[in-house]
Formats: sequence, C-alpha cells, structure tokens
Amino acid sequence: MIKALLDTNVLVSGFVSLKHPTRAPAQLLHAWLAGHFELFTSEHIIAEFKNTLGRHYFKSRLKPEDIDEAITLVNEECTIISITTPVKGVATHPEDDLVMSAAISAKVDYLVTGDQPLFNKVGNFYQGVTLATPNDFLKIL
Repeated sequence: MIKALLDTNVLVSGFVSLKHPTRAPAQLLHAWLAGHFELFTSEHIIAEFKNTLGRHYFKSRLKPEDIDEAITLVNEECTIISITTPVKGVATHPEDDLVMSAAISAKVDYLVTGDQPLFNKVGNFYQGVTLATPNDFLKIL
C-alpha cells in the first residue's frame, strides 16, 4: 500500500471541493477514502488544518457541520505520527519544515504538496520521500 502525507494546502483544497471532485485534491481524498493509499499526518498538520478551516473565508463558504466532519475524518482515519526526524532550513518557512519532518518521520513514499518553493529548493526527492503535486500523485495512483 502506498503511504502518503498530504500538505495542509492539499487537505484544505480537497475538503473544500470534496462534493464536486473535479479538482485533483478532492479526487485524492476520494481515492484515500476508497483505500487506494494510506494517509499519514501529524498533530502540527491537524492544528494547521483546523486553524485554516476556522478562518472567515472558509467559514463563510462551508457549513459548520462540513468543517466538523472534515476535522473528525482526519483525526479518526489518518495515521497520526510523531515527529522523530526534525529538519530545519529545508523549506522556505519553518512551519513547512515541520511538514517535511512529518513525512520523513512517517517514512511515507510521497509528500503531496502544492508548495512550489519547496520543489524549487529540494526537487522531487528528499531523504527517502518523493515530493509530488496533487496531479502527479493522481497519475501514480
């Protein structure tokens, strides 16, 4: 089974468009729920996910019960890992280093992200983890 970690931007985009899955992030969430890959995350990503969905922009576009359902689904169905291999200075922002640290710590096959500066800095592979855009990861599945 393929192991993957979705960056917060991919999770949020996926849940926002989940009921109209024409976008790659929503298609990835459907693939995950259908059992096509195992999804890993960390407490940091969950906190960032909750914080992002709590912003006015998303609260004005999503029903409160849809936000609660998304948070519950991530909490209950993802494999939540602890960061055991911290990295620093890999990403352009320190919080993005935590995402890379989570991917490495979980020993996932893929980190799925839309963070172009991260691709520019490290390329498509870093410490055993392949970086992929949502569209590229869909092709792999």
